[in-house]
Amino acid sequence: MEPETQMPGPVCLIENTKGQLVVNPEALKILSAITQPLVVVAIVGLCRTGKSYLMNQLAGKNKGFSVGSTVQTHTKGIWMWCVPHPKKSDHTLVLLDTEGLGDVEKGDKNNDTQIFALAILLSSTFVYNTINKIDQRAIDLLYYVTELSDLLRTLSSSDLDEVEDAADFVSFYPDLVWTLRDFYLSLQADGQLITADDYLENSLRPKQDTDQNLQNFNLPRLCIQKFFPIKKCFVFDLPTHQKKLTQLETLNNDELYPDFVRQVTDFCYYIFHYSKTKTLSGGIEVNGPYLESLVLTYVNVISSGDLPCMENSVLALAQTKNLTAVKKAIAHYDQQMGQKVQLPVETLLELLDLHSASEIEAFEVFTKNSFKDVDQRFQKELKTLLKAKQDDLCKQNLEISSDYCSALLQNIFGPLEEDVKRGIYSKPGGHRLFIQKTEELKAKYYQEPRKGIQAEETLQKYLQSKESVSNTILQTDLALTAREKEMEEARIKAEAAKAEAQRLKEIQRQNEQMMQQRERLHQEQVRQMEINRANFLAQQQRDLERRLQEEAAQQKRIRAEIRRLQNELQQLQWVDPPDNICILL
Repeated sequence: MEPETQMPGPVCLIENTKGQLVVNPEALKILSAITQPLVVVAIVGLCRTGKSYLMNQLAGKNKGFSVGSTVQTHTKGIWMWCVPHPKKSDHTLVLLDTEGLGDVEKGDKNNDTQIFALAILLSSTFVYNTINKIDQRAIDLLYYVTELSDLLRTLSSSDLDEVEDAADFVSFYPDLVWTLRDFYLSLQADGQLITADDYLENSLRPKQDTDQNLQNFNLPRLCIQKFFPIKKCFVFDLPTHQKKLTQLETLNNDELYPDFVRQVTDFCYYIFHYSKTKTLSGGIEVNGPYLESLVLTYVNVISSGDLPCMENSVLALAQTKNLTAVKKAIAHYDQQMGQKVQLPVETLLELLDLHSASEIEAFEVFTKNSFKDVDQRFQKELKTLLKAKQDDLCKQNLEISSDYCSALLQNIFGPLEEDVKRGIYSKPGGHRLFIQKTEELKAKYYQEPRKGIQAEETLQKYLQSKESVSNTILQTDLALTAREKEMEEARIKAEAAKAEAQRLKEIQRQNEQMMQQRERLHQEQVRQMEINRANFLAQQQRDLERRLQEEAAQQKRIRAEIRRLQNELQQLQWVDPPDNICILL
């Protein structure tokens, strides 16, 4: 769905000329053309507190509503910027930026409260922008203007045909978003961390007592609780270095402090997602023509002169002069510290001494220019602001020292980090070399001058951030060393195994030689035994043959003897030889 209006920039809705509020017809013409329901976000606060910057962020722009960079206020009256709602395609987001309260050039507190009241009555989300903390003065001002807004609403009821009942009363008043700029306090209560919303609720909580002073304390809080049942609180750090604040609308997010960027993002997210549609009694959703009617009605009632003044002229003059005295004192302090301090300083004591000297001079400037600060309210405010300045300087000193030391460490240790990435230290013994190089670079870092009070802490944080790298190198070193040891042990084992194999082979060779020798001896023994056996058998054969020969010879001799005997017998002429001789034969 196409947006109904495309405004390239804001226009003045209600002009403030010499204390007179006049509606701009051109702005009303723009409103009359918008038929979509409106989410109306208005912001009010002291001048020079960054209201316009927040509204530009809600519009999604860095420039639009005038962000002044001098002591002279830029926004006069109430300016309007209608843009497509970033989260509700069928709604239009109307942003109302108001003239800063407490402008010393104006000096009309009644005019301030009129613009304040209009912002409450016209918005569905009312942003109350204050500095540093929630204090009694801010609560009293909101209470008074809330009562004034209710009176203005009552005076306008006949023209708006409103129905007075509790439900309509709650729906009519906007949600309250309290923004605390340049917040320097710790969000703690009773030693416990609390949220910004808790801080707001604690600040608006009545005390349980019947004492008259406590009743005066409780009345504004009860009233605010009644008028704003839905409340939200955001705290914002200083956007950037003080010297860059005059260039805020030209700075990119990366030139701002990260915490401030995150806080602005959270603020915009809440406005876009939780700001309700502007409604009238009976649940009527306000579109352009309805808002146009509201503007005309309220401005007409204010112009009639029926609204009371906020304070009498003496109190107004005292407040104006005392605010001016505070600003002069702060300006003098800033000038002195700007001349004396070159951040980062080496010690906190040096910075505190410079602050104390400039603080004394600032109080002298305030005393010279103040007027009827009988309850020392403005002097206490000055003290608070100077304390905030001191805290901010200490914070800046820490940040500048930290940033410088971080850059110095990166410059000194950068080559080492590159060597680590290239794996120079990923080797056995690499961790010892890494530690040795780290110690050399630490010594070089210590030799650098003007590092400030964060020198040691930044170094330790850096070294802690690199502990994982050191541990990785150590583990790699141990792993590689263990692997190298394993390889050496394996080599030794392999050589031992080879030597053992050679030894066994030699033993085997020797055994084989012994076996061969034994075999040769055995064969020789066998051969010798065979020879001996053959010789033995031959000898036996010879002995046998010899015996046989002997026996044959014996038999031959016997036969010869027999023949001889026979012959002898024959010679004896035995006719018949005896039987025994025949047997013998």
